Amino acid sequence: MTLTMPASSPTPAPDAARPRVLPARIAGLPQLARNLAWSWNRDARALFREIDDTRWHQLRHNPLLLLQQVSDARLAELAETPAFLARYDRVMRWLAAERSDEHTWYARTYPELRDRPIAYFCAEFGFHDSVPIYSGGLGVLAGDHCKSASDLGLPLVGLGIFYRDGYFDQRIRPDGWQEDSPDTFALDSVPIEAVPGRDGAEHLTTVRTFGRDVHIRVWRMQVGRVPVYLLDSDLASNPPDDRPLLSKLYAGGPALRLRQEWLLGVGGVRVLEALGIAPAVWHANEGHAGFMLVERVRALCASGVTYGEAGRRLRAPRASPTHTPVPAGHDQFGVDQVAECMGPIWTEMGLTREQVLALGFHPEAGPTSFHMTALCIRLSRRVNGVSERHGAVSRTLCRPLWTGRAADTVPIGHVTNGVHLATWMANPMMQLLDEHLGTDWGTLRTPELWAQVLTLDDERLWGVHLRLKHVLMRLVREEARRSFARRSLEATQLVGAGTLLDPYALTIGFARRFATYKRANLLFRDLDRLKALVTNSARPVQIVFSGKAHPADTPGKQVLQEVYQWTRDPQFAGRIAFVEDYGMHLAHLLVQGVDLWLNLPRVPLEASGTSGMKAALNGVPQLSTVDGWWEEGYDGTNGWAIEPALDDDTGTRTAHRLYELLETQVVPAYYERNAEDLPLTWLRMMKHAMRVAGTHFTGRRMVEQYVRAYYAPSILGDALQDDPPTA
Repeated sequence: MTLTMPASSPTPAPDAARPRVLPARIAGLPQLARNLAWSWNRDARALFREIDDTRWHQLRHNPLLLLQQVSDARLAELAETPAFLARYDRVMRWLAAERSDEHTWYARTYPELRDRPIAYFCAEFGFHDSVPIYSGGLGVLAGDHCKSASDLGLPLVGLGIFYRDGYFDQRIRPDGWQEDSPDTFALDSVPIEAVPGRDGAEHLTTVRTFGRDVHIRVWRMQVGRVPVYLLDSDLASNPPDDRPLLSKLYAGGPALRLRQEWLLGVGGVRVLEALGIAPAVWHANEGHAGFMLVERVRALCASGVTYGEAGRRLRAPRASPTHTPVPAGHDQFGVDQVAECMGPIWTEMGLTREQVLALGFHPEAGPTSFHMTALCIRLSRRVNGVSERHGAVSRTLCRPLWTGRAADTVPIGHVTNGVHLATWMANPMMQLLDEHLGTDWGTLRTPELWAQVLTLDDERLWGVHLRLKHVLMRLVREEARRSFARRSLEATQLVGAGTLLDPYALTIGFARRFATYKRANLLFRDLDRLKALVTNSARPVQIVFSGKAHPADTPGKQVLQEVYQWTRDPQFAGRIAFVEDYGMHLAHLLVQGVDLWLNLPRVPLEASGTSGMKAALNGVPQLSTVDGWWEEGYDGTNGWAIEPALDDDTGTRTAHRLYELLETQVVPAYYERNAEDLPLTWLRMMKHAMRVAGTHFTGRRMVEQYVRAYYAPSILGDALQDDPPTA
């Protein structure tokens, strides 16, 4: 099944630019640019790159901006270039095939479910750097989930928010303090189209909150076969205070976040109803979307169904992953504030205010808090963590919801996260696998296939890796040059931005959100040992940091400031760098171009972590504490692990073991070379990293597991495995 828009034509966005007219022979390029499937199709990416290679890189691979800026003369030339036209025709045939799911895995495996849509709600989606409506791991995971669902042919529909002002642009002051500046983007730079309301109205639905109606405009984004609907309140018909409600991601504190989550949950359900889409499964990616459950119960009760029956029906087709093992990471709001936000919906449900608010009660949060994860658990058929360890931690955290139960009997399972291979593996690495495994290797996921990477030619694999490393170093220098031209950076800031990095030195990458439990500053626990590592003239080590701290996370900003200040210290000889404004574009080059990926979360606070998976797909081993996915992924051949017994509260033993591994195992393995200057021990590690990641940690595996363990059983109506906790 392929989900399409209603028959009426979409109304152009009033503030979107009029598209230019292209030569008839290549007139399909804008259509290609407006389906984000181009971003993971190698032929499509090469097609846009061929239009203007320099501009393509300057625009960070944004095809809409490229088509706006390229000259008419160049387009006319391309319309008469046989090689370009042959590639264009091939890509357009592929794009046409993307409109059908006829030959996909899902159609073959579950042909009877092709017309049963799956609604996927998430507060953020990270599809591509050119669509900045994500903050980090949760959004990128949601993007990879949608892309993998498209590849497999699932009838998935995404629901999210169109953050016109994005997340934030990061700038680091000379003293190392993070400054958060707006990240507003032009509508004609992102592949969206407005969805018209009834009788040509701008808004598609209305949600009442805090005593007044908020009109919701909807935008549609196509991600391969998957349509994603994004909610927007920036309409003249809304009061001025309500227009920016959905404009900024994770901003404004709990009061704004509550409104955003209410509008996403309630508005998302009503949008699907207005579009005539009746989901068979409702998937909440984290508790942010939990209010969709309240709206579903309200609608059923308003239709005459009793509250008890509504809850039973609702749980039948629901799945809800939780993504954080940190208690503070689960959204909680004051019950009075939630009641005011909801308004008196309990009257429509035939309930009391207290009964509705009890849906969000968590014994350890207390009676004055509304706990979004508790809400999701009470109204979901299945709940899962996002790694095996995280599932166990979640059972312990959520055990108080089931009075008298042991933690190991709490009905919370797990589906370990995975990453979208075609998005995160570098083109040169994929080309190498084409030659070695055959061109259809990307659709296969057998241990036997991935075991064949162990026989990759060492010289060719190392050559590809060095090429990717040089690309990263070039980007780091160019970013430093741009920052200097834009802000007249001091000399020490230029050094700290990575201008002195050596493409031949062992390069460690550490890039993620700067939260205290991720311990980016652990490397600086023993400065003498670190200095000895990075300044060794025969075997130098260099470290590239990148990442953002949440605007409201002052401790996280302090860790970032500490790390940044060390990049300017001359004792480290310019071998420690911090690259500003971490996003998907930079993430691609980092996971593809460093030699070693470093991850140091305090166990067991990392729910899953996916950056190490992305690095591994590119042959980059990981050194990590044994947390999240690494507990399942580490097998002794594909990287290094800091033993759980050495992970202490102060980090002292962890840091000691980190230095010890670097000094005695990591650095020697990288620099021990044969007569051809190949690090054979390191290359074996690279191959095993690819083998493990390709076999077990792709988005294809993750979504297939969701289908088999959650989606299909929910649609087919198997018996409930366990009763949910009572309110």
